[in-house]
Amino acid sequence: MVEYRHTTLDRTFAALAHPTRRAIVRTLSKGPLTVTEVAAPHEISLAAVSKHLDVLEAAGLVRRTREGRVQRCSLIAEPLAETARWVEQYRDFWELQLGALSRFLATKGRRS
Repeated sequence: MVEYRHTTLDRTFAALAHPTRRAIVRTLSKGPLTVTEVAAPHEISLAAVSKHLDVLEAAGLVRRTREGRVQRCSLIAEPLAETARWVEQYRDFWELQLGALSRFLATKGRRS
C-alpha cells in the first residue's frame, strides 16, 4: 500500500510539474472536453497537447475515450485528492514555523 501511494504521488507530481499540464487539469476540472477543445487555449500544436495528455493519462489524472473519430478527455480526481491529503500533512508544521517567525519578528520590532 505504501509503495502504491508513493508511486501515485511521484507520477502525479511529475505530471503536474509542467505548466501546460497544470492548465489542462484546471480546464478539465470544469468538465469533459474533446482533445481539440483542450488544445484551443494553448499556443502549441495539437500533437504537443496530445503528448501532454499522454503524460496526464499515464499518471492516472486523465481518461480519454473515443466517440467515433473524436477523443473526449475527462479528469480523474482521485490522484489529486491523494496528493492534497499528502500536502495537508505538512500544514501543522508550516503553521508552527510561521507562527514562530511571526513571534520573533514581533519581539524584534519591540526592541528597535
